[in-house]
Amino acid sequence: MAAKGANVVQNVGLSKLQSLNGILAIYKKCGPTSADVLNSFKEKLLKEAGIANPNPRKRKKQALKIGHGGTLDSAASGVLVVGIGDGTKMLTTMLAGSKKYTAVGELGKATDTHDATGSVVQEKSYDHVTRETLEEHLQKFTGDIMQVPPLYSALKKDGQRLSVLLKKGQEVEAKPARPVTVYSLSVTDFSPPLFTLDIECGGGFYVRSLVDDLGKALLSCAHVRELVRTKQGQFTLDEHTLREDRWTVEHVTAALQPCPPPPAKHKPGPNRKAKPGNNNNNSSSNDKAPSQPSTPQQAGDGADEANNKD
Repeated sequence: MAAKGANVVQNVGLSKLQSLNGILAIYKKCGPTSADVLNSFKEKLLKEAGIANPNPRKRKKQALKIGHGGTLDSAASGVLVVGIGDGTKMLTTMLAGSKKYTAVGELGKATDTHDATGSVVQEKSYDHVTRETLEEHLQKFTGDIMQVPPLYSALKKDGQRLSVLLKKGQEVEAKPARPVTVYSLSVTDFSPPLFTLDIECGGGFYVRSLVDDLGKALLSCAHVRELVRTKQGQFTLDEHTLREDRWTVEHVTAALQPCPPPPAKHKPGPNRKAKPGNNNNNSSSNDKAPSQPSTPQQAGDGADEANNKD
């Protein structure tokens, strides 16, 4: 009887969890990858729902459908937006808009990864750099610009991330420069060799590339020491982000932003014929709208594309 009662409680808890649909923001700390943080979040929810030994990495027959909407580097922290249930299909749409970051750069040293996790590959003097010259050069990186993504990134070649290929010792060519948008860029602190930037940008932008390019423009070199994503889409770090001690079904339910209802399908009236090509039996595969991926493509730096990694 006790075992039967436990199963009932488990089924009720899991049913409640599986009924959730929407998106929310959780806090990613420095150290783990975005995937690791997502799996920890999922594991906590499944355990609370009564799943004794959940495997959050299992993809087939998942007890809980969940995904995140933009990769943050393992060394970065801040807002990580998560979709649950049908929310996984809405991540790309609902995250349209700008992202905000606070980045601490260090002058005088360049690394192969453009951040503090990499090996130093160059050292140059920075004594000539002043706050005024730094602010002057920021203007060159504001607006619609062209940017070369860093080699160490989640961008892919032949289906594999460039960062993984590099760690395997394979040679990787830099991706070509691509258009990105920087809405605002300002210096909030200048204490050489360190400087702090506030950045608001669009998708596909890499903060690490910005700091590396900025160091070169200043006739020195630089890398990112710290990176925090303070906003992604409608979610901000201070107002919307669930910290790890609040990763419970109750708090998630309260924080979840519901998915907008799908647009209503209009059926042809009695005096109107359906348009040619709308007959499912006769339509070719080219007539079908492409299905939306449940998890957006990863991108970014802390900054992302529609979702990459940085």
